[in-house]
Amino acid sequence: MTTTAEERVAALLRDRGAAGVDHPGGTLDDHLRRVQQRLAALGAPPVVQLAGRAHAVYGTDGFDVVLLGPGERGLLVEAAGPEVEALVHRYGGCDRDRTWPDLATTGRVWSRATGAREVLTGNDLRDFADLSLVNELDVVERAPAVREQHGDYFRRLARAWAPVLSPAVLADAERVLG
Repeated sequence: MTTTAEERVAALLRDRGAAGVDHPGGTLDDHLRRVQQRLAALGAPPVVQLAGRAHAVYGTDGFDVVLLGPGERGLLVEAAGPEVEALVHRYGGCDRDRTWPDLATTGRVWSRATGAREVLTGNDLRDFADLSLVNELDVVERAPAVREQHGDYFRRLARAWAPVLSPAVLADAERVLG
């Protein structure tokens, strides 16, 4: 029986306990599914959609639960493919304080683990920005305290990132954030 990458990622998340981790709006698994579905509804490429489903498996700068450790990257490569894994790894490893303020003008993504940086351009930059903002939109919609505390920041971020976001993600951000 052949399984799809989406089925393999869902199984990996299930095996690693994503359904048992609390997250705004339910569980981490619920959040990951919503991010994937939102990216799909906004017309993101399939690789970005699948990265949305797995985006937090390595933990993130804003969410420290780790489902896959540094030595387990091969599991996500096997389940989803190297393109998806690379985007998930970049997203999870991003030092948001150093990266997000100037992302649209520099394309620089700083690693919180190593301090190294890479420069993204074109589709890679758009995909990273879209995934990053769509994740936050899901959280803001489900956590009034996050909206209250960080809504202005995310509005400013969406405006700053406008040149690199896909038009659909920008429109969704404007709708959600006002």
